Amino acid sequence: MRLILIRHGETRGNVEHLLDTAHPGLPLNRRGQRQAKALPQILAGQPIDLIFSSDITRAQQTAAPLARDRGLETRLHPGLREIQAGDWEMDEDWQPYQDVIAAWATDPTRRIPGAENGLEFMARFEAAVADLLATGADCVAAVSHGAAMRAWTTFQARNLPMPEARLWRVVNTGRIILDQTDQGWQVVDWSEFFSAAD
Repeated sequence: MRLILIRHGETRGNVEHLLDTAHPGLPLNRRGQRQAKALPQILAGQPIDLIFSSDITRAQQTAAPLARDRGLETRLHPGLREIQAGDWEMDEDWQPYQDVIAAWATDPTRRIPGAENGLEFMARFEAAVADLLATGADCVAAVSHGAAMRAWTTFQARNLPMPEARLWRVVNTGRIILDQTDQGWQVVDWSEFFSAAD
């Protein structure tokens, strides 16, 4: 299966640098809406069979233009939500949140106060991906969230340069494209950072 992970479009929270991770979350701003409308053309070469989205508002809004263009229904999956900020929800200082997530590389039992630890996040996101795999589709697009996409991919992909890949960003409507192979997940493309063709 090919899995196209897509980060949601821009929101006011992104502009104001707010840790917005709770349900339902902020909607797309005008720039985010334009980014979402551009996705069908950007992904025109991908034969997408199914479209999934986290159940957060901005992710659903990002998936909608692509779903309309392909004549598909967006299937919601709460397991694709962002890594929860817990006690730091809507804080402007992201550093403590980012520090805990970075620490999961060596200690996945570290917990974000009031939220999940690395083991719990990975189990949650991996269960969502397993549900996507269980559909039997050849190519699935899934709209999710930046920290979740980066954390899961760097734990699961077998062909990324580590540890530097853990520092790579996922811009709004940026994409990580992976293929499931006999050797596990392989990243085909990570926006401006990596291409398996290079």
